[in-house]
Amino acid sequence: MDVRINETENVTTVELEGRLDTAVSQEVAAALQPVIDKAGKIIVLDCRDLDYISSSGLRIFLTVRKAAAAAGGKVIVRDISTEIRQVFMMTGFLNLFEMQETPKD
Repeated sequence: MDVRINETENVTTVELEGRLDTAVSQEVAAALQPVIDKAGKIIVLDCRDLDYISSSGLRIFLTVRKAAAAAGGKVIVRDISTEIRQVFMMTGFLNLFEMQETPKD
């Protein structure tokens, strides 16, 4: 699992690559702690290269959302795959997050 964080003045983009499962969830949560600590801006969770998400991964997304809501920020989930979209639909997460798709060329 690879996590890349890019910050600008108003937006923090978190690029997630690989499988976000129980085995890596603590590592990912630790990597995202600086984002959670400064959650008063727009946070984009870029899932273009995310292959899988488990309940532990969903819990991390929810933690980021709660921190952003408490700090007056906003979370956007970008470019989820069809499989992950189905998981979001089954768990009700589609209603919790603003979803965004990057236009394909």
